[in-house]
Amino acid sequence: MTTFWASILVFGMLIFFHELGHFAIAKLVGIKVYEFSLGFGPKLVGFSRADTDYNLRVFPLGGFVRMAGMDPEDEEVEDGSGFGEKSVWQRISVIFAGPLMNFVLAALLLASIFIFQGVPVSSTEIEEVLTDKPAAEAGFQAGDKIVAIEGQTVKQWERVVEIISSSPGERLEVAVERNDAKVTLDVVPEAREDGQGWIGIQPKPHFERQNPFSAVVQGVKYTVQVTFLIFDFIGKMIFGDAPADLGGPVRVVYEINRAAELGFIYLLQLAAFLSINLGLFNLFPIPALDGSRIVFLLWEVIRGKPVAPEKENFIHLVGFGVLLLFIVFITYNDVLQLFGNNAPLP
Repeated sequence: MTTFWASILVFGMLIFFHELGHFAIAKLVGIKVYEFSLGFGPKLVGFSRADTDYNLRVFPLGGFVRMAGMDPEDEEVEDGSGFGEKSVWQRISVIFAGPLMNFVLAALLLASIFIFQGVPVSSTEIEEVLTDKPAAEAGFQAGDKIVAIEGQTVKQWERVVEIISSSPGERLEVAVERNDAKVTLDVVPEAREDGQGWIGIQPKPHFERQNPFSAVVQGVKYTVQVTFLIFDFIGKMIFGDAPADLGGPVRVVYEINRAAELGFIYLLQLAAFLSINLGLFNLFPIPALDGSRIVFLLWEVIRGKPVAPEKENFIHLVGFGVLLLFIVFITYNDVLQLFGNNAPLP
């Protein structure tokens, strides 16, 4: 049941914020909204207010905002509140607001983590010494704080890794603080398969709690950094420099289960990462996604008139079908990988 409720929480947040973006901007620019729904299928509960139906539906893997004028078969709205009656840039803003809110959600989730847990801070304190590795043989202990290597002061773990990685097979003199005393240890890093040196130590994580303003700033910063990392990874996948590691709903639920077992903070971290991915994915120019709708609207700007609604909807329909087949393929691959690795399904 933990997996079920954790999945509902994560998917619910992602869908709600995405659809809220479309809904809020549509209302702001004066578009009539018939329905705001979370989920698909039969209605579970709902209510109506100001000509809009707010519904919660059975299947939680999605949601939608039904606006006047989005469907060619809709009755014409005489008061100018239809989607098609608004300017191109107003319509683009309505479509773009959905993915944008996923980035906003990610920043807010990360900001919450930074307020209650803190921002990770680099430290040279050792949390774990692996047995039968050079560090254990040299006498390193958990709790030691590395202060110098070969007489060079080090204050960040990244610098420790840099020196050790570049010194396979070389004897290093390492100074550590242990119980308020300074201890000098000699260690020879062994070479890994990639030729980098290592001695078998793990850093102890340290965090600094942030005030709300700093937390939001850091949340935005980390959201931008993760977005660029995802772009970089996608580029490497396209050019064959990284394996195509894509996951569907089964993989996502499996990861949610793992995060929930580790704790609520890990679940929020995963939700932030998934929200960034959802925002990016929806901006891709793939038919049926927000990105392709924006492309059609930009084409309208260039040519001075819109694409025929029947043609655009047909393209989106075909794209949606292809997208469903792709999701089925990824889901099948996820199930094979999970069973193949003997990993229990949640």
